[in-house]
Amino acid sequence: MPIDPVPSLSLSRRQLLRGGAALGALALSGPLPARAQARPLLAVESATIEVNGKAAKAFVVKGPAGEGIFAKEGERLSGTLVNASGTPLQMHWHGQIFAPPGQDRARPDGGALAPGGIDPVDFELTPGTHWMHSHSLTEQQLLAAPLVTREADAGNVQDVVVMLHDFAFRSPQEILAGLGGTDGHGGGHGGGHGAHGGPGMGAMPGMAMPMGGGHAGHGAGTGAMGMAHANDVAYDAFLANRRTLADPEVVKVEKGAPVRLRIINGGTSTAFFLTVPGLAPRCIAVDGTPCAPASAAAFPLAQGQRMDLLVDTPREGGAFPLLAQAEGATARTGIILATPGATIRRIAGAAEQAQGLLDLTFESTLSATRPLAVRKADRVFPVMLGEEPGYRWTINGRVHGEDAPFEVRQGERVEMTFMNPTMMSHPMHIHGHHFQVVGLGGRRVSGPVRDTVIVPPHVPVTIAFDAGQKGEWFLHCHHLYHMAGGMMAVVRVA
Repeated sequence: MPIDPVPSLSLSRRQLLRGGAALGALALSGPLPARAQARPLLAVESATIEVNGKAAKAFVVKGPAGEGIFAKEGERLSGTLVNASGTPLQMHWHGQIFAPPGQDRARPDGGALAPGGIDPVDFELTPGTHWMHSHSLTEQQLLAAPLVTREADAGNVQDVVVMLHDFAFRSPQEILAGLGGTDGHGGGHGGGHGAHGGPGMGAMPGMAMPMGGGHAGHGAGTGAMGMAHANDVAYDAFLANRRTLADPEVVKVEKGAPVRLRIINGGTSTAFFLTVPGLAPRCIAVDGTPCAPASAAAFPLAQGQRMDLLVDTPREGGAFPLLAQAEGATARTGIILATPGATIRRIAGAAEQAQGLLDLTFESTLSATRPLAVRKADRVFPVMLGEEPGYRWTINGRVHGEDAPFEVRQGERVEMTFMNPTMMSHPMHIHGHHFQVVGLGGRRVSGPVRDTVIVPPHVPVTIAFDAGQKGEWFLHCHHLYHMAGGMMAVVRVA
């Protein structure tokens, strides 16, 4: 059935919680009411936001009831997508697994939707915490929104959606240029199912800015000779639901009640560590798929990844922050969960101590509740991630546009082992598929089912998936500037 608009209601566990930002936090515990379908279903528009007291250009993806889509399992995303942004749009439905041929993306040719253009959208939504975002540099300017489909077995639990962003007043073109990158990569493999942007990727304008953290070597090809690091882009702020900790969103929750935090890392080049001081969060899903409950002192979340944390508020109530601290830094953002009457205290935008770098420690504790069926791999591919002078990031020694597709046949079990001799981690994502993590550091595991996995320096990671719908599907690093620098290839399913 089509997605229906959610009416404006007062604040409670069964209602849409709205904050002062365009996104707000979404709360729903029951079925959506039957209402007439709004048109257009989604509109991408230009917007002006204020960050740290300063105005900046951004984008917003408006749905029937605010930013993004919040639906329930079994519903379809059915309507029209309107590009009112004034710039070409390449929308990617991140985490969606499409079954009907030709409905993996809105545009048949895989190209960009021109300003003022309208595309039909019609596909059954994949359950879980997912999102939609631009597949070009405009992602840096907040062209992203939640695409959350509440699971049929989610129960009577309040949902709070939190979207993280890294933010810069500089344009993404300036950012890439500052990194030493060019717009010469991409192109070559735009057509076919799942391309989500295709030929336009080769025309992505440069995107750089001064590098943060003092990490030299990028653009000079010397990164592999230095120390492992993160944050090659210096950001002006980090946002949770488009707000900083100077003015965080406060979400009303009930005393003694469970809350499901659906957290989306929409950061373009920043990974985060998640904490919920005062509560005991359990990770119950990653990338929209359930996993055995797992605890941690701080939960790592790479670019493009999602994580569902379940917490229980105490019966006496209180105010509890969800904090997201940037990898390798003290900067942080977040929201506050508050029961009625709770005292809300200011939280500094910088932690007392810097976080370390993402590794596979937490990943090694995760296991899928619905793993892939055990079978022998039909295709096995080594995938070498590399860095070259000129901010060129490669897969098997080639940038996108020069790459050779990974050729597979529909239904085959495919294994890929990522190897990373560079000094930065790479969150590797494949379109149109979920995969299971089956190898960490050369050791076979029965890990979680995901669509984006972190590959740290010098530690191999193996994934397995069953080749799905025929066509071409992007495989790329979800660090936006690494992707723009060439770290993207195609999986061609025949």
